[in-house]
Amino acid sequence: MFTPQGPSLRELTAQALSSVEHGYDLLASKFDATPFRTSDRLLTSVARTLEGLGPFDSGLDVCCGTGAGLSVLRSVCAGRITGVDFSRNMLAEARRAHPAATLVRADALALPFAPVLDLAVSFGAFGHFLPNEQRTLFAQVHASLRPGGTFAFPLPAPPPVGSRLYWTLWGFDAAMRVRNALWRPPFVMYYRTFRLGDVRSRLEDAGFTVSLTPVETLGRREDDSPHCRLVVARKI
Repeated sequence: MFTPQGPSLRELTAQALSSVEHGYDLLASKFDATPFRTSDRLLTSVARTLEGLGPFDSGLDVCCGTGAGLSVLRSVCAGRITGVDFSRNMLAEARRAHPAATLVRADALALPFAPVLDLAVSFGAFGHFLPNEQRTLFAQVHASLRPGGTFAFPLPAPPPVGSRLYWTLWGFDAAMRVRNALWRPPFVMYYRTFRLGDVRSRLEDAGFTVSLTPVETLGRREDDSPHCRLVVARKI
């Protein structure tokens, strides 16, 4: 997709008609050559922002995929770093890129960790969870953190209403809803179901205190609001 190294249209179609897990198994070897992989610029900016919130010992990347977020954990955590994902093939790619990390195959809605972790992060995965599942996800992360532990993730500002990006995301979500109404198994991926107000409320319901930290290296919009905020949820 968009590069010779990326998946072909036929491969993307096969992924889109699969379940989420099988779709990522199919895409794993070419995932890092697609626009869906979290950009290095965002990863570096989040790492710099997290440096001021530590120190951190152990870290967990929730829905780690091919392991892009593990580089953030390695830069800010002094102890063991772990990635969890339910796609076997995505984990295989992460293992090649990060041989020193602990990689665990598990459902993020049933995390198998004791409450000892200092930091949990996640990048680009929340669209795979329907709103009612987000509550379970946040509760599972909360249960995996030690008291005082931190769950942090970037949340870009929403595109202006009526902008090209606004209509692109709206159109994608609409197409996905039609696809899931007509085809089984479903492929859950929505861009407009993760709104800050709802997310904050669900994190608080899970037992977190929530603050927002601007990711300043990504700049600000014309109204001086940040292009991206780091949601920082601390376990009470």
